[in-house]
Amino acid sequence: MSIEPPAGTITIAGKTVSRLGFGTMRLTGPGTWGHPQDFTTAVSVLREAVNAYGITHIDTADAYGPHTAEALIRHALYPYPDDVLVATKVGMIRPAPHVWAPHGHPGYLRACVEASLRRLGRERLDLCYLHRIDPDVPIEDQLGTLQALKGEGKIGHIGLSKVTSEDIRLAGKYITVAAVQNVLNVRDHFDPALELCRDLGIPYVAYRPLDAGNLVRGPGLEASLSWLLQLGPHVTPIPATSRLSHLAEIVSAVGAGGRP
Repeated sequence: MSIEPPAGTITIAGKTVSRLGFGTMRLTGPGTWGHPQDFTTAVSVLREAVNAYGITHIDTADAYGPHTAEALIRHALYPYPDDVLVATKVGMIRPAPHVWAPHGHPGYLRACVEASLRRLGRERLDLCYLHRIDPDVPIEDQLGTLQALKGEGKIGHIGLSKVTSEDIRLAGKYITVAAVQNVLNVRDHFDPALELCRDLGIPYVAYRPLDAGNLVRGPGLEASLSWLLQLGPHVTPIPATSRLSHLAEIVSAVGAGGRP
């Protein structure tokens, strides 16, 4: 018996997946650093998301841990179901807990992609985002490296994370932008890139849709996800959690009132 995808479906990177995605940042230790406090629960959350609730859009990054979330995904979901999209990001270094810095040197980006392939157990990354545009490296060098890896068959599609409308237009000169991932929620609700993505037919992946957990109490959860989904069929939220009970609440909130 098939499971109805939460909030319907959206096509990203050539795959039709659930519009409600799942972010894996919270499956690491405090400060998005190190291993989860409860490894068994972290694995269970991933398996429940896919197997029990039909979430087929899993979002991660090599910087989560760093490296922890990708390894967890492989442990929990490998071999991957054909309908599951695993999207990851490269181009960020992690000097310490809570510390993030873009690093877009072509050699580093290539090494990141190769390492993500090994950790995830894949021959090709379905969707690989440039985690941040490094202002100290020409954008054509950063995107050109990812495009070269796509040509080699190691990346299927290329996305952008935390970008402006101007960034998206510029990137379009070098790559086909498969998805844009930016912060969007009812508190941080203005992003000109939202309309640009709609006009260009680019899926818009809303990260931090619950404002890092500040919108999860009472009716806030349902209202927040409903608001995002009603912004347009190109919008897909990726809430994150490390708790099975919270995962159930998220899926229930979409079923109760989250459909546009």
